[in-house]
Amino acid sequence: MTGTYRIFGSELSPYSVKVRSFFRYKNLAHEWIPRSPAVQAEFQKYAKLPLVPLVVTPEGEGVQDSTPILERFEALASEPATVPADPVLAFLSALLEEYGDEWGNKWMFHYRWRYQPDVWSTAERIATQMMGTQGTLAVAQARAAVAERMTGRLGFVGSNDKTQPLIEASFKHALALLDAHLAARPYLLGGRPALADFGLWGQLYEAATDPTPGAIMRASAPKVMAWVQRMVSPKAEGAFEAWPALAPTLMPLLKEEVGALFLPWSAANAQAIAAGDKSFEMSLGGAAWSQVPQKYHARSLAEIRRKYAAAKAAHGLETILQESDCLKWLAQA
Repeated sequence: MTGTYRIFGSELSPYSVKVRSFFRYKNLAHEWIPRSPAVQAEFQKYAKLPLVPLVVTPEGEGVQDSTPILERFEALASEPATVPADPVLAFLSALLEEYGDEWGNKWMFHYRWRYQPDVWSTAERIATQMMGTQGTLAVAQARAAVAERMTGRLGFVGSNDKTQPLIEASFKHALALLDAHLAARPYLLGGRPALADFGLWGQLYEAATDPTPGAIMRASAPKVMAWVQRMVSPKAEGAFEAWPALAPTLMPLLKEEVGALFLPWSAANAQAIAAGDKSFEMSLGGAAWSQVPQKYHARSLAEIRRKYAAAKAAHGLETILQESDCLKWLAQA
């Protein structure tokens, strides 16, 4: 591959920084272009959706959606690898990436737009990116508009008074599990980052920059914070580990977060969309959960089930998924 890629993104977008970190790891020549009114015409020239990140290839093709972007460029630039040769680990990595993208986003978005210090901190940064060249008054006006618009969107990720305790408990529990797991290795699957790292990291990187979740992370999860910093410009420091070495500290994350919370929620969300329901309620983690269905996630659940169908013959995978309470959700048609 020759030429320079352009990444239109935002420092405040977990999916944008996820792609940027991946390009850094792959040593793919790229230009980081913050999304702003100054580049809107160029953005619209290549984007099919009004969303970042957008990668523009040297040939002038626009590519969107962070997971397909990573998968596409993993196939084009296989070294240094982010997909283990072991098909069991490769699927678990894809599952954890999905967990990060979809469930981890609930943590990040909830804290960012539910607590006032976080609201103003983020709104200020977004407004500065949008209006910084137009002066202080323009930034202040934009900040107020951003804060009002984004706090009104909390329900889209399932954050409300009923779900707040579970979202915050999941964030803190996942941090504890990840901190224990990362005590013995630099990345989630060993000596180099996997797709799982990029998916989870994008959300936790953003959380680390916000006042409330950042304080929680610094106080309770030093190994996670070191990993967050490492993943800004990740490097291959060794090989992927085998499952027996990873299992003692990775199985609890799969069982207590992915199998107990994320996949049951995913299945209920998809069922609500299929039924045309405008909202759904369920018992999740021993607590009541209710929200408006997330349409995009029904498609991504179908994709992770497709990946499972392709990988299910791998020796040992079914046993791991059964033990972690993930199998019953993935095996559904």
